[in-house]
Amino acid sequence: MADVKEQRICIKFCFKLNKTAAETHRMLKEAFGERFKRFKDGRESVEDRKHSGQLSTCTTPEMIAKVAEVILEDRLSTMFVIALDCHTAMF
Repeated sequence: MADVKEQRICIKFCFKLNKTAAETHRMLKEAFGERFKRFKDGRESVEDRKHSGQLSTCTTPEMIAKVAEVILEDRLSTMFVIALDCHTAMF
């Protein structure tokens, strides 16, 4: 369900930037992958698959500090902007 909410936030963001539906769709496919293809290839479950051994990058002290910094810079930041800023800071 988190992916759906994230995608809606991204769609709203693109709308506010006056992106066309086609541009928005292309960017969503690039960011989230081809979800339809998974079902076309035989997937039945709508639940997320468990990934063993995968580290969580969102709860590291560095990430917590970065999120706090972004929020303090602009308390009206949206979740999308915060995630984008923090993701960019990681790379």
